[in-house]
Amino acid sequence: MTIYIGVYGASGFGKEVMPLVRQQYPTLLQAQFVFIDDGQAGTTLNGYPVLSYADFVSHSAQHKAVMIAIANSRVREKLAIRLDQDGIQHLAVQAANTVVLDAVEIGEGSLLCPFSCLTSNIKIGKFFHANIYSYVAHDCIIGDYVTFAPAVKCNGNIHIEDHAYIGAGAVIKQGTPDKPLVIGKGAIVGMGAVVTKSVPAGVTVVGNPARVLEKK
Repeated sequence: MTIYIGVYGASGFGKEVMPLVRQQYPTLLQAQFVFIDDGQAGTTLNGYPVLSYADFVSHSAQHKAVMIAIANSRVREKLAIRLDQDGIQHLAVQAANTVVLDAVEIGEGSLLCPFSCLTSNIKIGKFFHANIYSYVAHDCIIGDYVTFAPAVKCNGNIHIEDHAYIGAGAVIKQGTPDKPLVIGKGAIVGMGAVVTKSVPAGVTVVGNPARVLEKK
């Protein structure tokens, strides 16, 4: 059976993800891997062709699979739906040095970059992205399409709802079993923020301690 693997997103992040995808399929040839990006179709990136989505779908390979390497969670969701409609498999990708311990559940389409760590008793939804040096500690619940930028520190007993974005170097204080700290749906935690209390849905918090960024 011929296999064709695509990394959706010919960007800087896509360039980081492609070697992780290749690592998971060591027996495949380089010619069986491509980037997918309508805006850059017809070019090459790091020696791989960049195809339009339509060209990828129409390829003659019997089995096609895609990793979505796009940090914007809303775009990620739209692309995931598109792939489902076209019957294309979602890849889950995990770096070889990722640490995953006991009782960890992860939904489809997840991406765990190098040096990421999931400890124990964790439940994670679909299409989660954990960039390099990020961790999730014990007894956390993470929704769908959540994005961690590099070096996010998500301590124990934290609930993060769908489409939340946690910026690079952010620290989220540990909650308790009876009162977990909650990051609301669609909330944005700014780069380097130190989150010491729950964050409402849809707001942006910044600083140490993190406070809601007021619109001017």
